[in-house]
Amino acid sequence: MQESDVANGKSHLRDRLPISTKVAYSLGTAIDMWGLWLYPAVAFAVFNIYLGIEPWLVGLALTLIRIYDAIVDPLMGWLSDNLRSKHGRRRPFILIAGIASGLCLPILFLVSPSWVEIKFLGVSAVFWYMIVSTMIYIPIISAFTVPYYSLGAEMSPDYEERTSIMSYRSVAQKISELVNFYALRFTNLAWFLIPGTGQKNTLLGIQVYTAILGVIMAILAIIIFFKTKERYYEKVVVKSTKKISILSGLGETLRCAPFRKMMVVGAAFTLGTSMVGSLGYYTTVFYVCGGDKIMGDNWQFWMGVAFMLGGLLGVPLHAALAHRIGKRRAVVVACLVGICGYGGSWFLYTPVIQWLQTIASGLMGMSAASLWMLHSSIGADVIDHDELHTGKRREGSFTACASYILKLGNSLGYYFSGLILTWTGFTWKLKVQAPETIFWIRVSLASLPVAGLIIAIIFVLRVRLTKRRSLENRRKLEDRRGRV
Repeated sequence: MQESDVANGKSHLRDRLPISTKVAYSLGTAIDMWGLWLYPAVAFAVFNIYLGIEPWLVGLALTLIRIYDAIVDPLMGWLSDNLRSKHGRRRPFILIAGIASGLCLPILFLVSPSWVEIKFLGVSAVFWYMIVSTMIYIPIISAFTVPYYSLGAEMSPDYEERTSIMSYRSVAQKISELVNFYALRFTNLAWFLIPGTGQKNTLLGIQVYTAILGVIMAILAIIIFFKTKERYYEKVVVKSTKKISILSGLGETLRCAPFRKMMVVGAAFTLGTSMVGSLGYYTTVFYVCGGDKIMGDNWQFWMGVAFMLGGLLGVPLHAALAHRIGKRRAVVVACLVGICGYGGSWFLYTPVIQWLQTIASGLMGMSAASLWMLHSSIGADVIDHDELHTGKRREGSFTACASYILKLGNSLGYYFSGLILTWTGFTWKLKVQAPETIFWIRVSLASLPVAGLIIAIIFVLRVRLTKRRSLENRRKLEDRRGRV
């Protein structure tokens, strides 16, 4: 079925993709979510609470990983943009790196508790293992994620269908993200309880969990490879034999004004809200649950369920809202929902009625899923804007820059979380933390994400790629090089 859109008197046919294609593409979010974001989601619980590594060291390791990404992500974007093969320029990376990232995932947790007391340069060997293992793994997962997200930006030239594609991807992301929330509850299973102690072997549990997920990731990569195709590659890219320079490509990417503004939106949101992944967990365990780690892990899972349900509800609502009022204003609404969730955590995280925290988590999930769906959809419009002015299709360069900035913001959030935990006087050795420690953790959780969301609202309103302007850009591009 096709519908018409009109820009400046010229009609465009609505370009709809088969549902099966959008579903197959959306499966890749599981590989991204488990390969890239499971690690920081459980790092503090595994390396700080279980192994006893100082929280600021855990946060530092997560941040140094993203500095390394500064080299890896742009390199993968450049390689992906310039690859020419009978299978396209994205799909070969998706297949090979997707399988490899799954099979190598357990490497990140193959440490021994006996290494904690071994020092190198005055720091525990576990810290150095975190650094070395991620340096091996990051190029593998980046070789999947950068081409995968680049493919999403080139699946359709249609303004509205791009939001639909990202809606499918966001829904799949919420479902796969639940697996991250379940990780610590999985370690509560009787198999991982240490006999006679009542304590759990968190490390062994996460090792088994990542091995299971790794096999699933490899299978999903194979499905995506066979069920998707690269339309821009077949119609536009193969006609150009000129290679894209990595330095000039990155320079042109960063000179794109709408792109820079959208990166501020994403970075502000990520930097502020990523602290929830750790501070929220500590608030649940040591404030809501009074230091009961098993109860806290169970509540963390149910908060993940609420986060997923909020996202599943928010994606179609904000997609419909974007159709009526535009993508930029829909982003503003998503940010306002997030402000209610994060700001409301002060009241909703309470030991008196423990389930209230799931309401905050649901609002957070609705905000995050909706914002990233719209952020990606606007990003595809930005790439059209860039092609109109440069004559090049450089999804890989844009995806690499965006991915790096957002991952850096996420890791800085975890690093600041580690600093905040150290500053508040938190210690993993105490089941009951000092009242002032709990107070400042709760204040940080309720205020810092709100500040990031306000910055995101300010900058998204400065992006001038309205629906009319995006349709006009598409018309000019099709006049120049034909339809895709």
